[in-house]
Amino acid sequence: MQTTIRSAITFQGIGIHSGKPARMTIRPAGAEHGVWFKRTDILFGDTLVPARWDAVEASALCTHIVNGAGVSVSTVEHVMAALAGCGVHNALVEIDGPEVPILDGSSAPFVRGILARGLRVLNAPVRAIEVLTPVSVHTANGWARLSPGRGAGLTMAFHISFPDAAIGTQDRAMDLANGAFVRELCDSRTFCRQADIEAMQAAGKALGGNPGENGVVFDGDRVVSPGGLRHADEPVRHKMLDALGDLALAGAPILGHYDGHKAGHAMTNALLRELFANPDAFRMVECDARMAAGLPGAGVDADEIPAVA
Repeated sequence: MQTTIRSAITFQGIGIHSGKPARMTIRPAGAEHGVWFKRTDILFGDTLVPARWDAVEASALCTHIVNGAGVSVSTVEHVMAALAGCGVHNALVEIDGPEVPILDGSSAPFVRGILARGLRVLNAPVRAIEVLTPVSVHTANGWARLSPGRGAGLTMAFHISFPDAAIGTQDRAMDLANGAFVRELCDSRTFCRQADIEAMQAAGKALGGNPGENGVVFDGDRVVSPGGLRHADEPVRHKMLDALGDLALAGAPILGHYDGHKAGHAMTNALLRELFANPDAFRMVECDARMAAGLPGAGVDADEIPAVA
């Protein structure tokens, strides 16, 4: 059955790209509502922005959604991953600024808040998107693919490769069923290279927070951030976290397998666009008990959040 959170939860922090403070509240919503963002700082016009693949506007550094009136919210991927990873199907996310707070750069604060509130079961079945035939997108540097499932829910494999010795080449594959997102991915933080921070700040970007506190900074063979890494392969885990958040913009859980090879936000959104442009590549299904048990948010428990987060 579909779910929502039992009661509202509020987060406050700085947008890492905009540098602007924001107060964000996740509120319960009814069955079939889906996930929507509402800009409470805008007083007139259409302030509701759908958390949906076709509302995504091109952005190199984050996932940016915008409605028909031009009202937007950026950096939605971490909270979307938390909602999907905790099994929340319906929510209204109110925010008084243009960007979701970065907090520690992971989904763990959102996950902790959601699971502390608990979920309320709604009287409506969960519908999911079953991938029937492979679809893929490519760039000069990488590719992403969705293919028919290797189980009842969503499985994922990711490959990254960076010249910095402290990152290097990393691969990870996992089944996202049975709370795996909460246990293994939710505390993995966004990361960047010291040279990239300097270049972005010179261009008027990455203005918020402290990159060492709101993510992981690498410089060659060094981890610059105090405290080091939470996982030896934290970068590839965070890429998988991002991918789950971006796939959550499909509007329903995906039953299939996702492969990402040096993929990012734009590529995952292009993959969803490719999927929905091919009606024979998918079908909507009503989840039975077996299917529902294999979804990323099934069976999660607050005690499973990594203690490091």
